[in-house]
Amino acid sequence: MLRIHFTTQDLLRVRLAPGPDPLWEAVLSAHQVNVAHGPLVFGQWRSQVVSGLTREARSYLGLTPPRGYTPDFLTPAGGSTDFGEGLDTMLSTPSARFRNELELLSRRREVPRWAADLHRSTVARQRLGVAAKAFHDQALAPHWTAVRGAVEADVAARVRTLTSGGTQALLASVHPTITWHDPVLCVDTAADRDVYLEGRGLTLQPAFFCWRAPISLADPELPPVLVYPVPHGLSWLQPAGGGHRERALAALLGRTRAAALSALAYGASTSELARHIGVSAPSASEHASVLRDAGLIASRRERNSVWHTLTPLGQAVLDGGRELVAAGTPDRTASASRRVVAARWGSPAAS
Repeated sequence: MLRIHFTTQDLLRVRLAPGPDPLWEAVLSAHQVNVAHGPLVFGQWRSQVVSGLTREARSYLGLTPPRGYTPDFLTPAGGSTDFGEGLDTMLSTPSARFRNELELLSRRREVPRWAADLHRSTVARQRLGVAAKAFHDQALAPHWTAVRGAVEADVAARVRTLTSGGTQALLASVHPTITWHDPVLCVDTAADRDVYLEGRGLTLQPAFFCWRAPISLADPELPPVLVYPVPHGLSWLQPAGGGHRERALAALLGRTRAAALSALAYGASTSELARHIGVSAPSASEHASVLRDAGLIASRRERNSVWHTLTPLGQAVLDGGRELVAAGTPDRTASASRRVVAARWGSPAAS
């Protein structure tokens, strides 16, 4: 269990990152590449990435083991939504930190030979920069629109929670593994440790490639950040044949209603849905009502707006029915729904 201890001042200094952090996404996606059998939601992406990585990009993987310690210098404190800016900050890490964090890594696994001199070699730092950029360009850049869309949609949802419920409601909402026991935020993780904010506040960083449970920096002296997973759809990569499924979905639901279901992949209010599919607000509300009556979406009122999200059944329909069992009994249908939830969030119990 990770326990993050707040003071009154810390509650006033909770910050929600405005979008995805490319350096965090690089590290977390490298973790996914480094596992032989990872989550289904990243399966096709992983296959594409592994088959196409250059030698320079592969060298980055030596610093990002799938489990255990990963050096904090790979994800600079403060964060950034710009890869170049974050890379410059990473390469400007003080020599003492490079040395200390590589020593921690060496206790758990062999440090790549080229990286052993990062604390004293400009050439080694240049190679780190080349490796990080190569991995980013090959594994992340082609899919950045999907990554940014998912993270920004989550940020919008969290802002609504903050507006309607305040900071404590925001903290408790970011992931099912998190509970708020005033004044401690408890995160159900394998690591058992306490982090005392002591007036420094906390940055909440949603991340596309984070999986199963939130994580934080290993060094408690660095500016505190909690990185948490955002929901995923199995079809985020737009796999081959996706166009056929989209046409089939449109034939089943009608073009506008199919577009509405797709637009709700990450949740939206009625007015946002109307803008997404190019209809009036009353028309969007009518489409949402039909989808809700069919069990494909769920709706809840938040002050002066209504927020719509996919149900497990709606997600399965959107993903082409891959998570539904054929001619299922009620028990089978419930099992399929659980699998869809696991695909979107991961299973903390499996951590």
